[in-house]
Amino acid sequence: MTESPPERVRVTGPPRRPTRRRTRSGEIDDQTALGEVLMGSLLRAQLRLAIGLLVPLVLLAVGVPLLFHLWPELAAREVLKVPVAWLLLGFAVYPALFALGTVYVRRAERNERDFAELLETAEG
Repeated sequence: MTESPPERVRVTGPPRRPTRRRTRSGEIDDQTALGEVLMGSLLRAQLRLAIGLLVPLVLLAVGVPLLFHLWPELAAREVLKVPVAWLLLGFAVYPALFALGTVYVRRAERNERDFAELLETAEG
């Protein structure tokens, strides 16, 4: 009786099991209902931030020229032979715009960090 030799098995590493664990980020990628809720919360937070900083921006961009339109004598005043309107519109507005931009970026990044921590907490 001839016995056949045992079948050869190639060993390449630990056995791979198809474990597909669903993560919260997978919920977002697959566009499930939970993923929609998670993304909706981030988008609402970012929208609130944008609207909250848009109001002072509009007040600044519209308010300063409107101020000079309503009170022309204020626009006619001069400081060191430079009209006040030029000083405010040419120099004082830019630091305020820079500050609004800085606040926006920092808060948007904080919203994204909080969202990432929420995903990590939910997965853990």
